[in-house]
Parts: sequence; structure tokens; C-alpha cells
Amino acid sequence: MKFSILGLLLVFTSLTFAQSNEGFWDNIRTTNETILLDAGKRKAIKTADFPVGTTEVVYRISLLDDNQKISSSLVSVLKAIPDPTGISQGAAGTVFLLSSISGDDKCQFYVFTNENDALQYEKTGMAKNACIAQDEPVNKAAKLLTDKSKCLPPGAQNLWFGFQSDNWVMKEKIVLEVVPWVNYSLRSGWTVENKKELLASASKLEVVNYLSKKDQFYGLFLEIITAKYNYADFKQLLASEKNRAIEIAAEESLTKSGEINKWSQVIFDKSTKLFNDGKTSEAIDLIQSELIAKNRADYKAYKMLGDYYLLSNQYSKAEEAYNKGLKLNPSEIIFNLDLAHVYLFTDRLSKAKDIHKKYFNQSLSNGKSWAAQVKIDFLNFEKRGLSTNNFKKILRILD
Repeated sequence: MKFSILGLLLVFTSLTFAQSNEGFWDNIRTTNETILLDAGKRKAIKTADFPVGTTEVVYRISLLDDNQKISSSLVSVLKAIPDPTGISQGAAGTVFLLSSISGDDKCQFYVFTNENDALQYEKTGMAKNACIAQDEPVNKAAKLLTDKSKCLPPGAQNLWFGFQSDNWVMKEKIVLEVVPWVNYSLRSGWTVENKKELLASASKLEVVNYLSKKDQFYGLFLEIITAKYNYADFKQLLASEKNRAIEIAAEESLTKSGEINKWSQVIFDKSTKLFNDGKTSEAIDLIQSELIAKNRADYKAYKMLGDYYLLSNQYSKAEEAYNKGLKLNPSEIIFNLDLAHVYLFTDRLSKAKDIHKKYFNQSLSNGKSWAAQVKIDFLNFEKRGLSTNNFKKILRILD
């Protein structure tokens, strides 16, 4: 029986390795297996699932004689070495990991990254594709595996340990302990590749083609999604939920980047095309659902909506839309002209004349004079079959 009690080393190690702010030893998702292995037999053991963000793993293997117990668990040992660099920087940390009772029995062991290779070893003794091969029998072993090791490929969730007894007469008692180190910044699962996947979804949004600050938008978009969801939860969202999450994040990103107006421009362009293609109802529904229903509408949205209603003979709805736009922007006198048109088509000629008399010498925000815009509008109405004898009465006022 061998005893390796390193009290002084414990004190030295505790003082040497400072507490890390980069991650933590996960003492919940650890592997702690005691294996009773018959003489000359083999056994493969699967570790507990590694948490998302695992970048290092420490394992310890101890062989014990009957009635022996481990002097201290691996988790408790690692509390004194909070940063995995404390183990990888030199022999002292590794020796400290081994400061437990061990028996005289020995075993060979192998580490695999997939179950098929581990089961093949258990069945045939062929350690094909083992990332660690301990061919020389030992009575204890400990090692830190990092994400640079072939034992921890990107996305690794488990390891498989294969053991072979070196005792050909009696059973062996083998204790396997595995503890993962979780990086705080990676525990959400948002790796570089996963972020690229998210950005690919964002790049498909129509509004991106209108942006002048794309990089700022993408940065804000990533920040918002990754702060609200971890990668696993985001992937499990239903398609409709995911689309809604992306839409909300996009809107918030546009607001913070000062380009929220670009979202409306996308809708304006799409609705204009629908209207020009003769799909008036679809054009109106798009503005109603994407701008007004979602509280994104500004005075321009109500201007466009009012025009669609007016040109499709829905005069009361046009009047309502124009009044809402005027309320949002009282200085935009184009709404007064639009209301004058509505009055003209609804037999309120005197109200229409009053507006024209008030504003006939004004200029509009589009650079045209009131009179010039009236003539353009009347020609457009006539082309669409909205002609009326009252046009001449209005034109006489302007002349």
C-alpha cells in the first residue's frame, strides 16, 4: 500500500494559483465511477455529459485495495487550483492531483472520443483511435486535457475511458473521476461558428439592403440575441418563435443604430409595388400589419395608406388616415391638400375650397407649389377614372 500525502504542497499550490475569472470547475456535471474489474477483464466507461462551454477536462484514475478510500475527491482538490493553468504550468499541479491513497494493483487505460471505438476496445482489446494510450500499467494517473488536445475536439460532449485489469488473479477496484472546466464566455454556446450562423440569418432580412451602418447593425443584433438566449435554447425555438425573435432583435438594432426608418422604407417599397401591380388590398394590408399594428407607423405611413384608400374610392378611410398623419406631423401641409381632395369627392366642395384658399400660395415639403401639386394630383385622378366637374372650380381658385 502506498501513501502520498503532500500537505506542504497543498499549501504551496493554494498560494501559487490565483482564483480565475475566466471560468469554473463544474462540480455538478462530474464523473465519479468506482469500477470493480474482474481479473484480466476490460471495461469501457462513458463520462457524464460535458456542459456547454467546456474547454478543459481533468481526469484522475486511482486503483485501491480492499476497504481503501480516496483521501479527497478530485472536485475538492481542484478548489485549491481554481485555474486550469495551475495544472498545465508544471509538475507540481499534477502531483497535487495524485496526492491520494493508491493501492498496489495496476491497470492499462485508454481514452476515446467516440463510443464505437470504446466498445470495440472493450470487446477485442484493440485500442483503435485512442487519443490517450496508457500501455504501461499504472496504479494512478491524472491529466488536464485542453481544447487543443485531440481528446477534446470542438463540440465534444463526452469521453470514453477503457480499462484493462493487470491483476490476473483478483478483482481490481478502479476509481475514475472527471471534472470539466467551463469558460464563462462560452457557456452560452455562442461560439464563433454559431454566431456566424446567426449573422447568416440576419443577412437575409430585406432591411439589411437598405442600411448604411450594416456593421453596427450586425454587432447590435448579435449582442441582443446572445444576451437573451443561449445557443441551445435558441435552436429549440419553433420556426415562428425564431422568426419573431429575429424580427424583434432587428427592430431594436435598427432603433439603437438610428436606422429604424429603413424598416419602414422596406414596407413602403413592397407596398408600392403591390399597389402598382393592381394589388391594392395587399398593399393596404401590408402597411396595416407591418407598420400600424406593430406601432412602427409614422406620418409617412398614414400618408401612403390614405393615398391607397383615396385612389380605391374608400373615402372615409382615407380621411381617417390623413387626419392621423396630420396629427403626427401638423407642419406637413400635404395632409391638408389630401383632405381637400377627400372633401371634393364626398360633395363637401365648400370645405375643399376653404382649404385651397388658405394654402394656395404655399409650397410643399417636396419642393412643389400648392398649385402645381394640385394639377399633378388632378391628372392622376383622371387617369384612374376619378374625374369630377369640381376640378375646374378648384383650378379657378388657384389661377
